[in-house]
Amino acid sequence: HSCFVQKAVVSTQSTGEQMKHPGASGALSILLTSLCTACKATEAAVRKAGIAQLYGIAGDQNASGDDQKKLDVLANELFVNLLRSSYQTCAMVSEENENMIEVPVAKHGRYIVCFDPLDGSSNIDCLVSIGSIFGIYRRDTEGPATEADCLLPGNKLVAAGYCVFGTACMMVLSTGNGVNGFTLDPSIGEFILTAANMTMPKKGKIYSTNEGNAKYMDEKLQRYLHDCKFPKDGGKPKSSRYVGSMVADVHRTISYGGVFMYPSNSQSPNGKLRLLYECNPMAYIVEQAGGKAVTGRGDERVLDVVPTQLHQRVPIYLGSADDIDEILSYFKE
Repeated sequence: HSCFVQKAVVSTQSTGEQMKHPGASGALSILLTSLCTACKATEAAVRKAGIAQLYGIAGDQNASGDDQKKLDVLANELFVNLLRSSYQTCAMVSEENENMIEVPVAKHGRYIVCFDPLDGSSNIDCLVSIGSIFGIYRRDTEGPATEADCLLPGNKLVAAGYCVFGTACMMVLSTGNGVNGFTLDPSIGEFILTAANMTMPKKGKIYSTNEGNAKYMDEKLQRYLHDCKFPKDGGKPKSSRYVGSMVADVHRTISYGGVFMYPSNSQSPNGKLRLLYECNPMAYIVEQAGGKAVTGRGDERVLDVVPTQLHQRVPIYLGSADDIDEILSYFKE
């Protein structure tokens, strides 16, 4: 069915768009096909994890200090091996690896991929939606890749996507020309275009954050959250929704509108989410869908933050454009 995936996933989205560019080689399409395969293989592992005893802690902590689950380790191996064997990458950055993952020169391509192979892994054991996130950069330098080659701001991304393993398996993808959603058809094992040109509502009725951290939050943000529940105009309060899997929370925010945030607080001055493989890809997709993604430091876009470390954290507020503007207005008071 590989010709089918070309028709259903990659050509609608990338081959067609890519071939409009002068000097296009189809390399990005090959890379995206490998990422589709990695997501399908991870989805299959997630679906049978309970039966195959893949739950529970593998006994290590990853580079960000989270306890690593067996499924994380498996998903990471799938992503690394499939990307390496695509012959389209020269380096990778994974949440699960402390250092940059090198690709043998014999298998070198011109792309750098940053990914979180299984996001929301604390939710694995309770069967809540989890997912994979990736961002793709084109490398400008020659020779063996270095860590400096990977420290690129999100405004240099050429493509980004996430795959949500929920009631269905959906891949949401952008190559810089809007956002498309593809649902995995399990009967044929291929992603089918089901949500063309996804756009976010300009304003939503949902706010999403871990309010359990309220005592550590900035007073201005606490005021915003209070006004979500007790609107100044006496109108209807916003709804609160928080899954705790970034992929699930962002996917809902794109689908229904509203705002998702993991702000800085007194315990985590840079928030908790990682810039390279969580915030940048999501900010890219949200902006492509007509939303906004900011750090809360003035009007700074997440995509303009220049990283200095592979696992750097950044505060993030993303969602419907009007809702983000509203939050920023509180910070300016």
